[in-house]
Amino acid sequence: MANLVISIVTVSYNSFRTIRDTIESVFNQDYPRIEYIIIDGGSSDGTVELIKSYGNRIDKFISEPDLGIYDAINKGIRLCTGEIVGILNSDDIFCNAKVISRIAREFIESNIDSLYGDAQFVDPANLSRIKRYYSSKYFRNSRFRYGFMPAHPSFYVKTLLFEKFGYYKIDYKIAADFELMMRFLLINNISSKYLDFPFVSMRTGGVSNRTLCSKYILNIEIRRACRENGISTNYFNIYSKYFLKIFEFIGIMTPARIFK
Repeated sequence: MANLVISIVTVSYNSFRTIRDTIESVFNQDYPRIEYIIIDGGSSDGTVELIKSYGNRIDKFISEPDLGIYDAINKGIRLCTGEIVGILNSDDIFCNAKVISRIAREFIESNIDSLYGDAQFVDPANLSRIKRYYSSKYFRNSRFRYGFMPAHPSFYVKTLLFEKFGYYKIDYKIAADFELMMRFLLINNISSKYLDFPFVSMRTGGVSNRTLCSKYILNIEIRRACRENGISTNYFNIYSKYFLKIFEFIGIMTPARIFK
């Protein structure tokens, strides 16, 4: 198992307050073959100096202006030499030290193209306090048309598939992750497997859920992604997910399970 290299890409911009936790959670992983790449958008708040303080413990580091988060992610993926790649945002952390070793073991034993698991949203002031749990357990590809997708921070995939099926579309503001996962999992039918545990803890207040305007843009882009990939949907289907998401907070049932 130790011969499989897992590349982890973190993109950052003025992330000084959170990125140390992110970096340390990578270094705390018990898996020995991790390639860690950080792409910074030209931060001015001390992020660059903090990252540089880790020296060559970080395998590749670039700080330069970019065309947005998805352009930065693409830069990182193109630098990857590992067989598998995943994204760890600069305000997220791995839930425990064994996440990557479990991912690597599954790729080797199952011979799959991709896998995904769960994510948990935590209080920014108390990372041990879980405020919402995002389960991908009952996700099926047919549910993309409702705006559902597996937890993107838990999506790990063979690096070579980006050259085959394309990278993140940088003209999306929020939903390029949704579009890419739809393109990989549904349109190109790559093999995948669900792992029943949380991969990452995510601080609440992410860009896709920050304001009503963000939600509006997100849903327009979800509709666009479906249209561009030939998937029939409508805004009634897409907006219905907000009613179902309340079950993530109260712990009764995951939204995707209702469509089982």
